[in-house]
Amino acid sequence: MVKRDPMATGKGQERLEADAIVIGGGVVGCAIASALASDRSLLLLETEKRLGEGITSRNSGVIHSGLYYAKGSLKALTCVEGNRLLYPWAAARGVGHARIGKLVVARDAEDLAALEALERNARECGAPGIELVTRDFVRAKEPTLEAAAALWCPESGIVDAVELARSFAADATAKGAALVTSARVLAIERAAAGWLLQTERGEIACAQLVNAAGLHADEVAALAGVSKYRIRPCRGDYFRLATKVRYRHLVYPVRRPGSLGLGIHLTLDLSGGARLGPDSEFVESKSDFSSREGKLPAFLEAGRRLLGDIGPGQLSYDSCGIRPKLEGQSDFVVSRDLPGLVNLVGIESPGLTASLALARRVRDLLD
Repeated sequence: MVKRDPMATGKGQERLEADAIVIGGGVVGCAIASALASDRSLLLLETEKRLGEGITSRNSGVIHSGLYYAKGSLKALTCVEGNRLLYPWAAARGVGHARIGKLVVARDAEDLAALEALERNARECGAPGIELVTRDFVRAKEPTLEAAAALWCPESGIVDAVELARSFAADATAKGAALVTSARVLAIERAAAGWLLQTERGEIACAQLVNAAGLHADEVAALAGVSKYRIRPCRGDYFRLATKVRYRHLVYPVRRPGSLGLGIHLTLDLSGGARLGPDSEFVESKSDFSSREGKLPAFLEAGRRLLGDIGPGQLSYDSCGIRPKLEGQSDFVVSRDLPGLVNLVGIESPGLTASLALARRVRDLLD
């Protein structure tokens, strides 16, 4: 149980005390809170007024299979494990989701060679159900798509990312955890029994501290005395697609070497809407989500290459997200950098898919 000590600060202010604190109320932080709350008192701190309102709310909501990541990497391992764990969790708790599958399409000989390499990597990583398929298979799945071949990923899908985060948080609170929102962390100090945090809501003490602060994980780590991380914000924009074609599956291009992301692709939402995106560009700001309607020509070109003829009137600017890319590192970092401190840094895609698996790893590091 979280304790309150009204005299602890020496100023007559109340101080909260818990065995563990998780900083960050996004989908990964909420999953960690759920995993830890079973056997310790826990506080989940979130800067925003509600859980899931940071980068989780701007996530495309894709459940990945684990195609793209290096064999043995944390991204590969946690994506495959997380995919297996996520569907039953969502089904049991009524979280909106759909296992709709994904087609990664090859248009020409160069694409086909890259697609075959992707299939080999996916199989080595243990991605479930992956199959290299023909033009006829693609046409049966999506009649308007032109492709020489494709990689069919039956275990890919979509999920309501905010609903998922809040389902994790609900599980944590049912186990006794407490949520504190509007609680930006201002300072972190080592203390005799662990850690002392100054927040916008007051002082909080704990023995174990987990930093799952997303875009700001490097800043939180630095507050705790670990200054080796630097996050480079990488923006991705989306355009809404208005079309009479009713797509049933996610459609991705073959990833080209050296690209920042997976390429502009077709994502679907649970209401049947379709979007193209995201693209990828490094930016200076972690908080600039302003419209980028001027990207329309580039999105038209990418959309036509992927889906065929799309008119300018069929695309309208939708939204953007910002990924927390870690400088000098392409993999996730989940590290026990100091006694009682675990930092999760660079948790970009496939962080949503991997959330339950990442939570298990954090629990293992702390136990």
